[in-house]
Amino acid sequence: MSENTYSTTGTDQDETPLYRYRWVAFAAILAASVMDLLDTMITNVAAPTIRQELSSGPELMQWLGAAYTMAMAIGLLTGGRLGDIYGRRAVFLVGVTGFTAASILCGVSNSFGMLIGFRVAQGLFGAIMLPQGLGFIKQMFPPKETSAAFGAFGPIMGISSVGGPILGGWLITANLFDLGWRMIFLINVPIGLAVLVVGAKFLPATAATASKLDWVGALLASVAIGMLIYPIVQGRALGWPVWTFGLMVASIAVFVVFALYENRVRRTGGEPLIIPELFRRRAFVGGLATGLAFFSALTGFALIFTVFLQNGMGYSALGAGLAALPQAVGGVIGFVLAGAGLSDKFGRHLIHVGTAAIAAGLTAIEIEMHLLTHVTPWTLTPMLVVMGIGLGLTLAPFFNIVLAGVDMHETGSASGALTALQQFGGAVGVAAMGTMFFNLLAGHAHGSFPIAMRDTLWVIIGLQVLAFALAFLLPKKANAWESETGGAW
Repeated sequence: MSENTYSTTGTDQDETPLYRYRWVAFAAILAASVMDLLDTMITNVAAPTIRQELSSGPELMQWLGAAYTMAMAIGLLTGGRLGDIYGRRAVFLVGVTGFTAASILCGVSNSFGMLIGFRVAQGLFGAIMLPQGLGFIKQMFPPKETSAAFGAFGPIMGISSVGGPILGGWLITANLFDLGWRMIFLINVPIGLAVLVVGAKFLPATAATASKLDWVGALLASVAIGMLIYPIVQGRALGWPVWTFGLMVASIAVFVVFALYENRVRRTGGEPLIIPELFRRRAFVGGLATGLAFFSALTGFALIFTVFLQNGMGYSALGAGLAALPQAVGGVIGFVLAGAGLSDKFGRHLIHVGTAAIAAGLTAIEIEMHLLTHVTPWTLTPMLVVMGIGLGLTLAPFFNIVLAGVDMHETGSASGALTALQQFGGAVGVAAMGTMFFNLLAGHAHGSFPIAMRDTLWVIIGLQVLAFALAFLLPKKANAWESETGGAW
């Protein structure tokens, strides 16, 4: 076995030799995740500019985010399984290559249709790339280092998710090479090339743990997600015809058919897209439920806050990005606090503190917008800092707690499902909160941005409160998973 080969045939990480280049390989995984988060968040601040240049309607601002996250959610289940079948390194490198190429195509798009189509391609290749990262972390690091790995993962992700709008605003304002908004996509090219070089050299080759892909399951999941998201985003532009509501209701039936089919595949000795036994694990199901509410609220707020700042308050793209800087600072503080031992010591309780802090920050923004006639970045700063701290405290222990009870052979399926849920929540948040926000705008006269913002905020606050409640389904700590749940409900 070469020094860049890592065996994962056993189920006990303590019996597996440590991979010597794990931290270098981890850097490549982090960089790939940064590309994803930048492309999830950076388009929010660029959306008004892109809409104006491409002469499109307000639905473009929703589709820019929803097309990407919807495609990624659809592809992530398959992407996680592809790593099990063909090996994580090969699949990861294919994903990075495709993602980088799709970024170039987004950057040269000259129409609404082209841009959204290539955003879908970005999402699909990102879906191939991302789940391999979570799988690599669980496989390369021993249990005693897993928390440190996720702890290092957190600050970078927090800075990227909130710093993305700042970078996007600067790139648009700077107008490098006279490319304007196109640079928000082309910036991925040097990052992608660096990830390819480092990944090809230092990511370990892992043994395949599955032999074939559940294409029928993948198709059912894709159809169900598409049937739910498309009418939410496009319904307003189409005037909400009856069939849009029919599609949303029918999507529930398709999700049920998907679940029944996956159980049938497992019973007959096949290899399902999602291992059904995972849904008997309280930590995993609790993680999915908590993540859906949390990420829906997070991405929904990011979209409407950016639109409110630019279209409602007249901020430039850079100004809107800089207005989110306090949240980035708070995110770093939250991740540092969690990584300093709070995550291991308090586990699930830290998620409760984090979601409560975000809900409190959002409520304070709601109250301020109701009481003050003029809201400025300075008056919003304390609330955004609190929200950022809450974000860091929530995300730092989240993935570690949810994946702690997953066996090694379930890693691909579990990480794919978890990251798919994250993206699906993002798509739902952008679609639902964006639709509500723009509907409220259309229903009021000029100057209705504060009203639309306030009313939509109440829904986002409700989602954070729901995430707080659902977090009780999680074990108290990652290392307490077995003792608390016995591995099942």
